[in-house]
Amino acid sequence: EESTGDSTQAPPIYHKFMDEAYKIANRVSFITPARFLYNAGATPKAWNKKMLEDMHLKVEYYEQDSSKVFSNTDIKGGVAVTYRDVNANFGAIGTFTAFTELNSILKKVWIIDNGNLSSIIFGQEIYKYTDKLHEEHPEAEGLLSKNHKYDIKTSAFNRLAIIFYDKKPDDGNSYLQLLGLQNNKRVYKWVRRDYISEHASLDKYKVFIPAANGSGVFGEVLSLPLVGTPLIGSTQTFLTVGSFNTEEEANAVLKYVHSKFARALLGVLKVTQHNTSEKWKYVPLQDFTSSSDIDWTQPVHEIDQQLYKKYGLDEYEIEFIESHVKEME
Repeated sequence: EESTGDSTQAPPIYHKFMDEAYKIANRVSFITPARFLYNAGATPKAWNKKMLEDMHLKVEYYEQDSSKVFSNTDIKGGVAVTYRDVNANFGAIGTFTAFTELNSILKKVWIIDNGNLSSIIFGQEIYKYTDKLHEEHPEAEGLLSKNHKYDIKTSAFNRLAIIFYDKKPDDGNSYLQLLGLQNNKRVYKWVRRDYISEHASLDKYKVFIPAANGSGVFGEVLSLPLVGTPLIGSTQTFLTVGSFNTEEEANAVLKYVHSKFARALLGVLKVTQHNTSEKWKYVPLQDFTSSSDIDWTQPVHEIDQQLYKKYGLDEYEIEFIESHVKEME
């Protein structure tokens, strides 16, 4: 296998070894990257699904910190030892978690099915450049990555400095702001509104969370989520959570993603640095209005206590979250 396009990473091949081994032996054991157990990484999604639904496959050993198995080696998502026996029925792996406590929490949470937070998390590409930009600045396409003339990449402020301003110009045009990175610092830049495509969240309140965060270690903190006011969008450095009419709702979401409860359930699928909307699939959606069964005016620690009670967590499950999930400032 060889990498293609502008990818700097060679595609995985371990899944092909596993498939071939299963053809020639009834009992097979492998040690491999564990990302596929979380339906993460670059192995085909259809293959991941097949493995997680295989009644003959089980995980004998899992270690999130790969350096404990292979010294000085960082394998995102950890390593796993799997065992497959065509003559045994172990039951499908289904949703894999490394902790029995997290399994029991997950089951309790989804007895109350009100949807998941990922349903209101918009991906990285909701804000894009428009044809108007390219009509008025034909040189822009040459400054952007090949085949990405509409994508507002993390490097946007440096690549297209010709259209981004630190101060709002007074030239009669309508402007909005984008949140992004410049010299590894978060900054807001002004840009003409007709250069950025419309999205439902643009004129609303929302929360921005980083699209890449940490290393995937369970319970790690999120890197400073923040509320976005109307007429603020973002580069692909961030995901956008929600499209709210009031700042109070956005502040409630901000507290929720700070909570240990929400980040514990985020840890079911987020095992690498990638923080896509799909990773929030097992974080239950809440009512973020003043009519909610959660009092969002309370401090985050108190909100956690309300969430533990709402989902019927016992003292052992609460202790698991409190001891394994880092507190955010």
